[in-house]
Amino acid sequence: MQESDDDQRLPHQKNPPEFVSMEQLADLGVLYWYLDPNKYENDPELDNIRQTRGYSYTDLLDLRPEKVENYEQKLKNFYTEHIHADEEIRYCVEGCGYFDVRNNDDRWIRILIKPGDLIVLPAGIYHRFTLDTNNYIKLMRLFVGEPVWTPFNRPQDDHPARKDYVKGMIEKIGVEAH
Repeated sequence: MQESDDDQRLPHQKNPPEFVSMEQLADLGVLYWYLDPNKYENDPELDNIRQTRGYSYTDLLDLRPEKVENYEQKLKNFYTEHIHADEEIRYCVEGCGYFDVRNNDDRWIRILIKPGDLIVLPAGIYHRFTLDTNNYIKLMRLFVGEPVWTPFNRPQDDHPARKDYVKGMIEKIGVEAH
């Protein structure tokens, strides 16, 4: 992703574009499924994912200026780099947006999410979120147990979730921490 102070809702692609494979995202702990967004209310595949991963709670988040009080401030909060103590699970059923995640070199990777995309960000990964220029997305939020969405803004290197995430990345690449 190209670092820029331009509108956060733009694609921010490098020139030439650098694409990241699903395997590279998986190496960072990011999981992805494509589901039929027209069946989100009654989808056996989504039900299977929920059961397998223990996602017992869902709700819908309708993000657009006319539906969200203090919309611009909310977007600014979502776009502030942060981590969570738990996974962040989002299923896009309408509209588009971007999740930006940090790679192992602390560089941003921009992930476009569009209808049908279900993404899981691991606890402890630095990330941020924004909409695209259409300013609309409808997301299903999924949680293990009661819904908790508490951002811990960077820096959070001493947060237990961040420590666990970094430890997992170090073990995955086979490098010992010093």
